[in-house]
Amino acid sequence: MENIKEEFRVKGEELVEKVKQLIHEGNVRRLIIKDETGKVYLEIPVTFGVIGAIIAPLLAAVGAIAAMVANLKIEVIRSEDEKETEKKE
Repeated sequence: MENIKEEFRVKGEELVEKVKQLIHEGNVRRLIIKDETGKVYLEIPVTFGVIGAIIAPLLAAVGAIAAMVANLKIEVIRSEDEKETEKKE
């Protein structure tokens, strides 16, 4: 199983919604929130068993970052499903 990297550019006010969306997709292994210059503000390991009690404080931190920085990048590291790998072969 290999990892796939994606990068999204978002405005500060869009950050929390985008992070929620990515967490709910399920195949995300790690989210890295950076500014335009590449400075890392937050790195979130996302596991399959993430529960609401853990997500709420993380989203509060993400909201605080969004209030401080206007333009951000979210680097998403996904795990490629074995089924997807088989389809490619």
